[in-house]
Amino acid sequence: MPVLAIPDPIPAPASTVFLAVPEERIAQATSTLDDLGLEILERTGIPGLAIAVVYKGQVIYARGFGERIVGNPEPVDADTVFLLASVSKPVGATVVATQVDAGRVEWDSAVQDFLPWFDLGDEWTSEHVTIGDLYAHRSGLPDHAGDDLEDIGFDRDTVMERLALLPKNQFRAGYAYTNFGLTAAAEAVAVAAGTDWASLSEEMIYEPLGMTSTSSRHADYMARANRAASHVPGAGGYVVSDRRQPDAQSPAGGVSSSVNDMARWMAMVLDGGQAGDTRLISDEALSPALSPQMITGAPRDVSARAGTYGFGFNVGTRPTGRVMLSHSGAFSLGASTSIAMIPDLDLGIVVLTNAPPVGAAEAITASFLDRSEIGIDSRDWLDAYGPLMASLSAPVGQLVGVEPPRDAAPAKPSDEYAGRYGNAYFGPATVTASDDSLSLRLGPADGELPMTHWDGNVFVVRPVSENQPAGSISRVAFFEDPSGDIVEMRIEHLNENGLGSFLVLE
Repeated sequence: MPVLAIPDPIPAPASTVFLAVPEERIAQATSTLDDLGLEILERTGIPGLAIAVVYKGQVIYARGFGERIVGNPEPVDADTVFLLASVSKPVGATVVATQVDAGRVEWDSAVQDFLPWFDLGDEWTSEHVTIGDLYAHRSGLPDHAGDDLEDIGFDRDTVMERLALLPKNQFRAGYAYTNFGLTAAAEAVAVAAGTDWASLSEEMIYEPLGMTSTSSRHADYMARANRAASHVPGAGGYVVSDRRQPDAQSPAGGVSSSVNDMARWMAMVLDGGQAGDTRLISDEALSPALSPQMITGAPRDVSARAGTYGFGFNVGTRPTGRVMLSHSGAFSLGASTSIAMIPDLDLGIVVLTNAPPVGAAEAITASFLDRSEIGIDSRDWLDAYGPLMASLSAPVGQLVGVEPPRDAAPAKPSDEYAGRYGNAYFGPATVTASDDSLSLRLGPADGELPMTHWDGNVFVVRPVSENQPAGSISRVAFFEDPSGDIVEMRIEHLNENGLGSFLVLE
């Protein structure tokens, strides 16, 4: 019988979008950004934000709003430097792509080829996990693996080494967002390049693009004269925090930049790795990062679309059918950011803010894209995003908002709880008794957490960290052996993966 001849390779069909977008509509949407920025600033009360838009390779809008630092008259402008938080991930993915081009790594290179010690707790998985697996969050690591270690002061190497001790999901079978999994992949790339990650990022992306205000070192951010300080809510409004030091997870959350610099980066991404007359990244190296690699969540309905993630980029579909590349970033200790690009329109927007996530950055991004494509907002985006994003910086703990029991059982004498306790994942913890009061010390940060009695052998502490926003309460329970001696301490805010048990050290 005749054989059907099929061309090899078959070119991938471009998406067909029937809703045309004239340039005038994008210009009109851009003209509304002054009012939109001021409106969001007023509605949320955040100190400051900045917006930039790139269209067909040109920056067509760049402006700052509000204050860099509350109480300081210096205004935010388009060159003000903000913490990017997780918008660092797509930026870092383009750094990796330069090394794919250089032939030093592939997206499917095994991490152990460059970090022989890297261990996910299973020999086969550890040998086969790739740079791409970690950049697509499909390694089997639990959600936000290692963040709790960073909170109590452990450095990058220690966090990566202890990932082996965490319970795992099935390898490549599901999506779980991790900062330190991705960071491990970036570290492998830096080793392959024979340098450190911050220097590699600077050499490969920041300097060639003229991103003179951008760095992957926190000290550079803190030293900038034109810097937007981090802020958190206080008794009378927002107050300066500047407590977030993300160097340990720099590839995943440690970049700082301005909207002018980020506009240059977006233009390069939208042009397929081209920057003016210079090609920084080949299409072959960059395209995998911008393509669906993992389903982030099953659709809630058969008529709905699934969310997908590339390598460091969210890859979604707009209601119009257009592909959107995006990412948000958030620090509960004082930063919230958003980027979104529509390759079909050669259009991108970046919004940076100096306050915890309240939906401001995402609302501006979504409103602008609606106005660019359909001419109006499809909804009140701040009302939609606000509750979702604000929950990221809400106090946590099962006893938040709970009144202490009026008939609480008495505690033992303080010195019976005092001592050193051990945990393979978190390391040692120390409970100190002084003047009939107790305090808890954890990790290299060694910050003292006063312990308040709650009921019987239960106390509470009030940690403040990236994952324990102000107002959080953590339950600390002690357990006795049959003779009445304390033998174990369980700490609620360290028990998300069931690892919060500390045993008395002899």
